Amino acid sequence: MESKQLETLLVDVAQNGVVTVTMNRPEKKNAANATMWDELRTTWDEIALDPTVRCVVMTGAGDGFCSGADLGGGGDRQMHQLQSMNMIHRTVQALYSIMVPVVAKVNGVAAGAGMNMALACDLIVASDRARFSEIFAKRGLTVDFGGTWILPRLIGLHRAKELAFFADVLSAEQAAEFGFVNKVVAHDELDAAVIEWTDRLAAGPPLALAMTKRLLTLNASADFAAALEAEGMAQTVNFATEDTREAVKAFIDKREPRFEGR
Repeated sequence: MESKQLETLLVDVAQNGVVTVTMNRPEKKNAANATMWDELRTTWDEIALDPTVRCVVMTGAGDGFCSGADLGGGGDRQMHQLQSMNMIHRTVQALYSIMVPVVAKVNGVAAGAGMNMALACDLIVASDRARFSEIFAKRGLTVDFGGTWILPRLIGLHRAKELAFFADVLSAEQAAEFGFVNKVVAHDELDAAVIEWTDRLAAGPPLALAMTKRLLTLNASADFAAALEAEGMAQTVNFATEDTREAVKAFIDKREPRFEGR
């Protein structure tokens, strides 16, 4: 995968396999129009098929993460009509199916579909300037971009209803208290905090992390017996990999393991 600039996205590929996808409509607080939905879906599909990718960072240009769908102007108003929701559905499914860890670097407002995009990532690191809102009710809309499925699983049903019904704006600290933000840092420390985590993730065992991510996601709604069976199958795969053998050897040699994803 190569670094590139699209109409609404910047895609940066680091040597350690960390791909940073930046939504690039800062004049609109990175509100997603039809072009952005299409470019996000295509980019996430490409990432999902690239074995060299170790970790993904999602962020926004300027002083916002993503303010949701762009409801202004021409055809973009159709994005929330029932016959057009298929585009949003396919986009969030593409994000949710990425096997490697995805970190949301939230530098500013994350509202509506923008908030749910962050929730669909695996980890959220937020600037102390970040703001979160399930803004839909204030626009006469229902929650979308997978929020009705993801949010209750993160914070519980009643708290999810509170955020959806009232559409309040939460500070980064309040979002952490609600339980859907992992870490809040000073705004000028955001880049360093995300790099520290992504470097660690990129150095981890790719196959094991991918299977752990999938198990945690699937087993959130599975019964205990099914979860144990899925864990057993994944662990059987792990024990046959070069990465596991390397980890054992590194432990014996008292050094850091060098994982290669095989």
